Amino acid sequence: MSNRTTVTEFLLLGFSDARELQILHFVIFLVIYLGGLMGNLLIIMVVALNHNLHTPMYFFLMNLSILDLGSISVTIPKSMANSLLNTRVISYLGCFAQVFLFFLFTAADVALLTIMAYDRHVAICQPLHYETVMNRRACVQMAASAWITGIVYASLHTGNTFRLPFCQSNVINQFFCEIPQLLKLTCFDSYLSEVGLLAFSMFLGLICFVFIIVSYVQIFKTVLRIPSEQGRRKAFSTCLPHLTVVSLLLCSGMFEYLKPNSSSASAMDLVVAVLYSVVPPMMNPVIYSMRNKEIKS
Repeated sequence: MSNRTTVTEFLLLGFSDARELQILHFVIFLVIYLGGLMGNLLIIMVVALNHNLHTPMYFFLMNLSILDLGSISVTIPKSMANSLLNTRVISYLGCFAQVFLFFLFTAADVALLTIMAYDRHVAICQPLHYETVMNRRACVQMAASAWITGIVYASLHTGNTFRLPFCQSNVINQFFCEIPQLLKLTCFDSYLSEVGLLAFSMFLGLICFVFIIVSYVQIFKTVLRIPSEQGRRKAFSTCLPHLTVVSLLLCSGMFEYLKPNSSSASAMDLVVAVLYSVVPPMMNPVIYSMRNKEIKS
């Protein structure tokens, strides 16, 4: 057998080798990170401290903010630190943790967005049964199921990826540890080992997306029967941004993980990675606070 070098660290892709552009990247990501951090922390604090917001919708919103807080804290700070220090290194354990936590928060995020669609469906289409269906116990169980889904999903993907030996290179063509890029570095033609899990993941993602679409079709049918124009506007303003975030997250994620494998990095890879890893956690606080009178007051 040929000699194999044990990989102890990886090199992440920088946005630029020019020092001025590295500083610009640091500043832009810092602004994005602080905005997402402050927005999600404010939602968590407001919902936790205001007893008027202790309802199922805001309970799920607080959980979503916790997940978004974790999601942006997994990828952005390391990328900022590398740009500031003019380095590209991430340790093997650091990469392992980044993959596991990113998948945990992202999978739980999708599950929770699906639950939130169901919550809005019951609230608008079956208002008389809302308190019975969405009782405290049911809400806690739903939120717990989203977190457990994220943990199981992350464990499967991370374990399946890091059980493979790395011997091709240690250069990851992405600004964070991403499974499609890691699989290019393994000693085997390892994409086949991920096909089953990826197909299963896409199947689950498609089920969630279809469930959300069906829920919103029912919601829109009910909303259109509301005689009050103000009531219709309020319902649409709550639902459409939610649908936008779900579509952006799932569509960009599916594009990144199902596109043909290539050995070199492209600007499109970076853009798509930013779209599904950075933009949704940053958008959620804006969507669910700036457009919500109760949160604003």
